[in-house]
Amino acid sequence: MTHPVPIPSAGGDTTLAARSQRAVWHPCTRLRPDAAANEPPLAIASGDGPWLIDTDGKRYFDAISSWWVNLFGHANPSINAALVQQLQTLEHVMLAGCTHAPAVELAERLSALTQGALGNAFYASDGASAVEIALKMSFHFWRNTGLTAKREFVCLRHGYHGETVGALAVTDVEIFRDAYDPLTRRAHVVMSPDARQARADESAADVAARALGELEALLRERAGQIAALIVEPLVQGAAGMAMYDPSYLEGARALCDRYRVHLIADEIAVGCGRTGTFFAWEQARGGAAVPAHAWPDFLCLSKGITGGYLPLSIVLSRPEIQHAFVADDVARSFLHSHSYTGNPLACRAALATLDLFESDHVLARNAERARWLGDAMAGIAADPRVTHVRQRGMIWAADIDAAAAGADFAARFHLAARERGVLVRPIGHTLYVMPPYVFDAALANWLGEQLRDTLHAVLAHPHPHPQQEARHAA
Repeated sequence: MTHPVPIPSAGGDTTLAARSQRAVWHPCTRLRPDAAANEPPLAIASGDGPWLIDTDGKRYFDAISSWWVNLFGHANPSINAALVQQLQTLEHVMLAGCTHAPAVELAERLSALTQGALGNAFYASDGASAVEIALKMSFHFWRNTGLTAKREFVCLRHGYHGETVGALAVTDVEIFRDAYDPLTRRAHVVMSPDARQARADESAADVAARALGELEALLRERAGQIAALIVEPLVQGAAGMAMYDPSYLEGARALCDRYRVHLIADEIAVGCGRTGTFFAWEQARGGAAVPAHAWPDFLCLSKGITGGYLPLSIVLSRPEIQHAFVADDVARSFLHSHSYTGNPLACRAALATLDLFESDHVLARNAERARWLGDAMAGIAADPRVTHVRQRGMIWAADIDAAAAGADFAARFHLAARERGVLVRPIGHTLYVMPPYVFDAALANWLGEQLRDTLHAVLAHPHPHPQQEARHAA
């Protein structure tokens, strides 16, 4: 029998960071037996607009929106006021057999944003839960309609849809999936339309066409067993902000219709205006309006829907999906639930977020912010060690040459950027920014300058001192 290695303590250190290391199991964080190798978490005391302030009073520009959730800055007055008002009336009631105004109004408003094509909002708490709900609904729909063989799923190569067991089954990111592979029911994995795969004579649309060809070959062979295809529209986040041509979405919709397979749009990261439209799917037809039949069968939202305030996720679906569950037989019902489903506070935060989109003309103003962001990052884009510069709305990304980046680039860049007052978290050798929608041209230029200087500093020392490398490995 082996003896467990104790997690290093911070001794008598009473700082918030040290206490957190002793008491909190932090996500996406490696625990090393050598205490010197464990980087203390950044202890945040408050937030103000796009800024986070640590316990020493230092300010950091939140360039990744606190894991892609914050839309309108920290401590936003409008969302704060809405939550205070809701606290004075109803904090929570179960949604099984009860209802409340925030849940109903939010469902109605989200459906209206799809011109009524999608609706029947099913509430959950987080993105992975929404994905699991959509997968279960699809499987159960086919069972209820007599097509019990349709129980397989298809995902894109390097796609990410969450880390619960069901969501991992349609996630193709090895570091998250492989340890739990024996627990999952593996999906079919097909070519991603990632435009970085373009050959010398190919456009992004050509790559999308190749990917559609591979998808069609699978559907032609296995349509009788496949329940649904799941995609991240336009941008595959954990794949390193892989971006692709919108024609893939329209083509995938057509193939799913032809072979009678559901299409699930995972807009958890890319929804709520990140790509330039409220739903990324709105760009499926190159800017033309999306008719009712061309929307996905399921659309999953989370992250930014509450402005980054409270955990909430939503699955919108076509009316015919819910219709298949209408029956006297309880076995045909969809019995998924959790205690905080449709929490009034979370729904009210989401309604305040939608109010800001309308009152502040956010999508129109974000078009200008996106230009500022692209201009500000031009210094990095011009660096010969930087490739595949890309942008979709409020998401900017570029890849750093692996040889130039050296060992442990992401962790070293993260720490070096913090020294310059920027919170950013590269994915492998991909540097990206996804800031809240509350910056002007001057602040965008400042961000670009800090990140350019950070890049030059990090690339100047691609091989850190061994002790430093051990400390910051992640």
